[in-house]
Amino acid sequence: MEEALGAPARLIRPVRHGNAFEETIERLLQHIKLGLFGVGEKLPAERELSELLGVSRATLRDALAELQKAGYVEVRRGRSGGTYVSERRVGGLGGSADLDPAEVNDVLTFRAVLEPAAASLAAKAALSPRQRRHLLDALADVAAAPVELYRPKDARFHVAIAEVSGSPSLVAAVADTRARVSDLLDRIPFLEPNLEHSNRQHQEIIDAILRGDADEAYRATQDHLQGTASLLHGFLVSPESSSVAASDVP
Repeated sequence: MEEALGAPARLIRPVRHGNAFEETIERLLQHIKLGLFGVGEKLPAERELSELLGVSRATLRDALAELQKAGYVEVRRGRSGGTYVSERRVGGLGGSADLDPAEVNDVLTFRAVLEPAAASLAAKAALSPRQRRHLLDALADVAAAPVELYRPKDARFHVAIAEVSGSPSLVAAVADTRARVSDLLDRIPFLEPNLEHSNRQHQEIIDAILRGDADEAYRATQDHLQGTASLLHGFLVSPESSSVAASDVP
C-alpha cells in the first residue's frame, strides 16, 4: 500500500463531515498537490482508497469521474490500467495564480457566520404567507435551474432566506458575500453530483425554516456551506498556503 501511495498511508486523512462527495474531491486534490499522489502516478485501487478516505466506493467513483472530466486524473486501460494523476494539470494544481488564498478563507469564514444565523432568524420569524411563498419559489427556481443558470439562482435562494429574517443589513451582507462566493465558484468546474446534493440540502434548510426549527435550520445551513468550502479549498487553495482548513470552515 505505501509503495502505491508514494508516502505512508497514515498521511491520508479520512472524510469527516456529511458532505462526503465534496470532501472526497477536496482530499484527493490536496493529496495530489502535496505530492502524495504524484503527477503521472497511479492512484491506489478503488477499494483501498475508499477505505483510507472512509467513504463508499460509489462516492469515490463519482469523485474520480468528476476529476477526470476536469482533467485532474485520467483512466488508462490495459495491463497497467488504472486511474493516474494527469500530467496536463501540472501547472494548475496550486489553484488560480492571481488568487490570494487568504481571500478564499476570509469569504468562507464570513459566510459561515452570516448564513446559518440568517437561516436561524428566518425560522424564528413569524413568516407571512407571502414570505413562505417567497422561500418556496426561490427553492423551486434553483431546483429547476439549468446548469448555466444554477449559480445565480442559487445565490438568489440564499439571499431570499436573509430577506425573510427581518434585517435589511443582513440581506445586504449576505448578498455581498454571496457575490464574492460566486466569483470563486466561477473558477472551478461544475460538478453535477454536487448540484444534486445542494438541492437536497436546500430542501432541508427550507423545511426547517418553515416548521420554525431554528436549531435545525442553523445546522442544515452549516452542513450545506461545508460542501462549498471543501470544493473551493480543494480546487483553489494549496494545502501549505491555507491558514484555515476546509474541514473547519462551514
